[in-house]
Amino acid sequence: MTGRRTPPQTIGPYFGYALPRPDGGRIAPTGHPETITVHGRVLDGQGEPVDDALLEFWQPAPDGSRTGAPGSLRREAVGGAAVGRDGVAFTGFGRVATGADGGYVLRTLRPGGVPYLSVCVLARGLLQHLFTRAYLTQAVDPLLSSLDAGRRATLIAVPERTGVYRFDIRLRGDGGYEETVFLSFG
Repeated sequence: MTGRRTPPQTIGPYFGYALPRPDGGRIAPTGHPETITVHGRVLDGQGEPVDDALLEFWQPAPDGSRTGAPGSLRREAVGGAAVGRDGVAFTGFGRVATGADGGYVLRTLRPGGVPYLSVCVLARGLLQHLFTRAYLTQAVDPLLSSLDAGRRATLIAVPERTGVYRFDIRLRGDGGYEETVFLSFG
């Protein structure tokens, strides 16, 4: 298999095929007036940035539909070359790598029918990916209602200004920090 290797991992090596793509964090159509930005950092147990995490985001469209559109792996019809997102359609899916400061940026539209974005975290040292949610509002929700205030706060994206939210993900709760709530399916 040809391809660029990803950063060192606990198991692997992994290759860069289908991993971060240009504009992977741009779910909303280009220039859409209702675009919101969700940004933050992925941090370890001591509050240090995780500079090689990969985040996947899933969400329904603003109307609640879940069909999406071809996203970052869209290919041209003739030669089959990857051309990425078309900049017009809402995809419902984004994949973003963190930078040297552990930071990421996602540009999307508000999800319809649910008050959250679904998030999957992949990072070195994790033998299985982690699932969580980024709530854009403190809505009445069965998951949020089941948590004490401190744990609940780890799932709430903090509004910074109109249309901009901060959502940090903490992989462990050491060093006086509360670990982000992760979900188990199965």
